[in-house]
Amino acid sequence: MRSVIISGGGTGGHIYPALAIADEIKRRHPNCIIRFVGAEGRMEMEKIPEAGYPIDGLPISGIERKVFSKKNLLFPLRLAKSLSKAKKLIAAYRPDAVVGVGGFASGPLLRVAAAKSIPTLIQEQNSFPGITNRLLAKKATVICTGFPNMSRWFPEARTVHTGNPLRNSISNTAHSKAEALAAFNLHGSGKVIFIMGGSLGARTINEAVMASLKEWSNQDYQIIWQTGQRFVKEYEELLAQHPNSNVSIVGFIQRMDLAYSAADLIVSRAGAMSISELALVGKPTLFVPSPNVSEDHQTKNARTLTDHHAALLIPDASVSEQLGTTVTSLLNDPERCQHLSQTLKGFAKPDAAAAVVDQLEKIVLQ
Repeated sequence: MRSVIISGGGTGGHIYPALAIADEIKRRHPNCIIRFVGAEGRMEMEKIPEAGYPIDGLPISGIERKVFSKKNLLFPLRLAKSLSKAKKLIAAYRPDAVVGVGGFASGPLLRVAAAKSIPTLIQEQNSFPGITNRLLAKKATVICTGFPNMSRWFPEARTVHTGNPLRNSISNTAHSKAEALAAFNLHGSGKVIFIMGGSLGARTINEAVMASLKEWSNQDYQIIWQTGQRFVKEYEELLAQHPNSNVSIVGFIQRMDLAYSAADLIVSRAGAMSISELALVGKPTLFVPSPNVSEDHQTKNARTLTDHHAALLIPDASVSEQLGTTVTSLLNDPERCQHLSQTLKGFAKPDAAAAVVDQLEKIVLQ
């Protein structure tokens, strides 16, 4: 391959798989020129250059639920400008293939590429696909999915279950528990609960943790608590009123591999990439899906595991009442923990990036 464009973004759940795909292409084809296309003003415009890849921005934006908002009135103009710029980028870069990872910026570029008979690959992370990928799938050469059994949404003959491409560092959980705990200033011998509500944190999960701390302190648990950067000061102040040396509060965790290594049990939102990482880690997991996402897709993601008894699920509305007792009950049941761990590992796809690039090579070379 000489040239590939990867488009999409908007969230880390789109950006990090895109980077994993790019890194695998570069590993196999060192001379391949890889460019990204994102949406102006979105996080990919910062994160992609930080990872060492060039990116162009399109003036595309999403549609708000409020029908007559100014943003929606401008959507047709933004779409027309984005399609025009996509045509110029395709003409300038002459890619062998275009990869779309979801998000608004995928739409114009893949539509133009398909119209010009350039091979296109979609990588869909969720068990419930976003509207952009559902529309693009009609013309895509191949669709790579993070979850199995996606024929309801995509043409079965052109759909391949590859899993979700992950950052290389996540597979490195070969740290000693003492080393991992020390990274969070914990040194005890009790079971470790790792709480994460996503990069921005989750108010309901944080409140549930605060309500559960008294019960957990009686159990001698150690807690790594990722509150989200916007909540960290608030909960540090609250925790200071109830001192507990076994709680480590962190706004954002750079070394997730260390947190995963330390954990005996993990409480998490149910974003597609979190689920893929946690399957690879294989620790007993309790999902609290976010209710603030389109089509309730986090609950659908989690159900793909909980329906197979590979994890537990607590609805967000019930987490304050159920988190403390559910965690305690699970950690007091080592046989159930082992069963959850082993079943969850069965969903892992450690070679997902390689599988996606295998498909990309097929459509370029066919």
